[in-house]
Amino acid sequence: QVQLVESGGGLVQAGGSLRLSCAASGSIFSSNAMGWYRQAPGKQRELVAKITSGGTTNDADSVKARFTISRDNAKNTVYLQMNSLKPEDTAVYYCAANLWSGSSWSNYWGQGTQVTVSS
Repeated sequence: QVQLVESGGGLVQAGGSLRLSCAASGSIFSSNAMGWYRQAPGKQRELVAKITSGGTTNDADSVKARFTISRDNAKNTVYLQMNSLKPEDTAVYYCAANLWSGSSWSNYWGQGTQVTVSS
């Protein structure tokens, strides 16, 4: 059974930094794109950043130059370094990954980690 486990969320003051991690475990033979989404109260879930297995990244305009996504393919882990955080970055952050379990490519989601930025 494949699981995505996130860590690194918390409470931080505006201008501060946090680093999120997401490790995929279970029967994983290969990984494709991995990424981070977020959902603020009363809003739809939105893409924050994603990265292909080859390292190509795609960031939302709202986080460009502040957030950096990276991954360690050997560990099936994706990271999100968040700098210059703003109160509007407050949300539940979800990890997502497209993984090959040996029989099919499937999309998996983590349970979410809360990020709260105080002004």
